[in-house]
Amino acid sequence: MPGKVLVVDDSALMRRLLSAVLTQDGWTVATARNGIEGVEQLIEWQPDVVTLDINMPEMDGLTALSLMMQARPTPIVMVSSLTEKGAQATMEALALGAVDFIAKPGGTISLSIEDIQSQLLEKIRTASRVRMRASRSLAAVPPPTPAPTPVVTRPTVRPPAKFQPSLGASAASPRTGPGRCPGLVMIGISTGGPRTLEDVLPQLPADFPWPVLVAQHMPANFTLAFAQRMNRLCALEVVEVSDPVPIEPGRVYIGRGGTDLVVTERLGRLIAQARPETPGHPWHPSADVMVESAMKVMSASQIIGVLMTGMGHDGAKAMTELKARGGRTIAEAESTCIVFGMPSELIQRGGASLVLPCTDVARQLRHWVQRIH
Repeated sequence: MPGKVLVVDDSALMRRLLSAVLTQDGWTVATARNGIEGVEQLIEWQPDVVTLDINMPEMDGLTALSLMMQARPTPIVMVSSLTEKGAQATMEALALGAVDFIAKPGGTISLSIEDIQSQLLEKIRTASRVRMRASRSLAAVPPPTPAPTPVVTRPTVRPPAKFQPSLGASAASPRTGPGRCPGLVMIGISTGGPRTLEDVLPQLPADFPWPVLVAQHMPANFTLAFAQRMNRLCALEVVEVSDPVPIEPGRVYIGRGGTDLVVTERLGRLIAQARPETPGHPWHPSADVMVESAMKVMSASQIIGVLMTGMGHDGAKAMTELKARGGRTIAEAESTCIVFGMPSELIQRGGASLVLPCTDVARQLRHWVQRIH
């Protein structure tokens, strides 16, 4: 049932257009002209969702977001420009606690708003249902008025298996040459993914011997900034896949937005490449397409599938098949999911070998890989 949305934007035209789209969908809308007004409205009006522009006078969106997450943690959807600077700011906003973002329409806004209308409504509806998590960047700063703890029903979570702290001296050095590729870790993730992956990828050591491929649902203009941010946080090298590239140990491959990330084989070597969006799959890069491509060139026992936070069912079909063929799979537990859609589908289909909170996924990957390596 639609609730209340606060639209924070310094453009009167954008405020009017976003308000019209949301009102037509049944939402009650209030507006604010800058970050200062936005924070005040958040506290006084207590909306269910906020749309927040990044570039505003008096108080920019990132500063406003920080204050909002301290004062009253609320699902916030950032409204971002398609520029490189806008993409970098968006990644910072997601790290600060925003649950999602939408790209501003290009060209004449009043003529282009229809291009993002359905996407905007989908993201607002999804945001209104998310379970807020404390921002890692703001964890040390207590909010003025603590938000009440929601009562939730959590699934049965199996603890991670015991693992050894070292993968051994014989493991390949990640940033020096190709090395052999004994297996692949494949992660499918969507809404809430950038923050959630910060609980996983930085916890993998520099000598982790299996390459990691990530299908993160995200537009093309943002995946490079996302890969660059993760590369700064991780011991492994993180790259965006836009052109065909050999798959090597010690690297994380982020699928370019607007394409599908697939695994092929050339002259005995595994290759990661971006190909045009596959018809019949509504989300891209598609986790289903990625895992299915890997099973065509590798044994299922050499593949670990991880399905994490996100709306819909992308990845559930392929990872259920992966498990049936003898592969290993992990579904993120509801207790840490921003949106418990994709992992829930995997669990319901019987395709999850384990159900783990995101904070335990890296430890389990290390354990499994060490046993096989």
